[in-house]
Amino acid sequence: MGYNISDANSYLVITGGGIPDIKIVKKAWVWPWQKHSRISISPFDFEIQLQAMTIEKLQFSLPAVFTIGPADDVDSLCRYAKILTGKAANSTKQVTTTGRNHVQDIVKGIIEGETRVIVSSMTMEEIFKEREVFKTAVIRNVQKELDQFGLRIYNANVKELQDTPGSEYFTFLSRKAHEGASNQAKVDVANAMMMGNIGEAEKRGKTRQEISKIDAATAVLETQRKSEKAQADAQLATTQINLDMGINLAKIEATRKAESKDAELQREVEIQRAQTELEARRATDLVHAKIERESAQQEADAKFYGDSKSADGFFYAQKQKAEASYLATVKGADALVYQQKQEAEASFYRATKEADAAFVAKQKEAAGITELAKAYQHMSSVLGGPQGLLTYMMLQNNTHEKLAKANAQAIHGLQPKITVWNTGENSGSADAMAPVRNLMQSLPPLLSTIHEQTGIAPPGWLAKMGGEGDGMNVKGEKMVNGD
Repeated sequence: MGYNISDANSYLVITGGGIPDIKIVKKAWVWPWQKHSRISISPFDFEIQLQAMTIEKLQFSLPAVFTIGPADDVDSLCRYAKILTGKAANSTKQVTTTGRNHVQDIVKGIIEGETRVIVSSMTMEEIFKEREVFKTAVIRNVQKELDQFGLRIYNANVKELQDTPGSEYFTFLSRKAHEGASNQAKVDVANAMMMGNIGEAEKRGKTRQEISKIDAATAVLETQRKSEKAQADAQLATTQINLDMGINLAKIEATRKAESKDAELQREVEIQRAQTELEARRATDLVHAKIERESAQQEADAKFYGDSKSADGFFYAQKQKAEASYLATVKGADALVYQQKQEAEASFYRATKEADAAFVAKQKEAAGITELAKAYQHMSSVLGGPQGLLTYMMLQNNTHEKLAKANAQAIHGLQPKITVWNTGENSGSADAMAPVRNLMQSLPPLLSTIHEQTGIAPPGWLAKMGGEGDGMNVKGEKMVNGD
């Protein structure tokens, strides 16, 4: 009986009274009617040299190292304790080791069986190329078998495949790979030299191409800058013209407004003058009465005021004389400073007003042009539209007379040829053949006129139609066609 504690890498396995099966713990009281032992969960390594055959009937040796130990959970430890533990031969305590030899035999048999099953379904090329897949498949299948013993694969390392005694497959394969690598290295060297020469030529060509591109881009940019400068100059000129036009319009508008304002003020002055005359007439009688009354009062006040002011004047004259002497000195200096300041301000004011006057003149001129355009617009509406305004302006400017003179001068000295003909006096009769006869009678004078006006003669076959001549009688400037 006693309180037992296991090591960090081991567990206590307790059996006996009060425990239906087994109990796995780290520490516990062990009673006399109970029995306990210790199991270690430290993993152990072991190597195997596996002989296997692929699906191609190629034998090879597969060296591998596995790290296996009990799984650290209660169910796995229970299975491990029941199946694989035993009493240590060199210890008086009930300490159960891993039973390594026995366990290794079991694990080796499982690994060999599962590995042979997997290898028999794969080719040698698949084992080489898919080494990780092969390793994963072996671990997965072996782990399924080890779960029933409560064991776990912590690590598995499959070493390089080796030839079995009497077989040289991997030797020849290694020699083939070596020769292939050597030949490939030679090909790679030649290819690298070729790529170097090609790359060098490409770089030279690209260098020349880039230089040409840069030169072309520079020329294009220079052309674009010149074009932009020309556009900016044109825009500046347009802006200047618009500003000048605006100033001219403003000048004209200011002139028209000044004239309108002057007329309005003149009218107001006349109205005020009339009202003033009316009020003056009304106040004449009242003023005469007030003057007589105030004259007497003013005479008395003037006498009193004259005496008082005589005394004050003498005192004030003396005081002013003293102050004038002082102020003359001070004001002399102030006057000099003020004069200089006023001269500077006058110069600045003159320059400012000259600039403002120029600007206002331009504005007035522009306003005048605007008002003139508005006047033309009103005249156009009064005269029935632009055509009426145009007719009015042409009448005002004697345009029709000028056009007539110009046309007369244009045709002066010309000598046109005028041909007149008729087709007889019976054109209005009820003759059914009259239209045809009139048409045929009109051809000779028409051809004669064309010949005289343009010099083009009709063809010979047309002049001989009918067999009786053309019947034309030309007298002076008149051509008459008889029946």
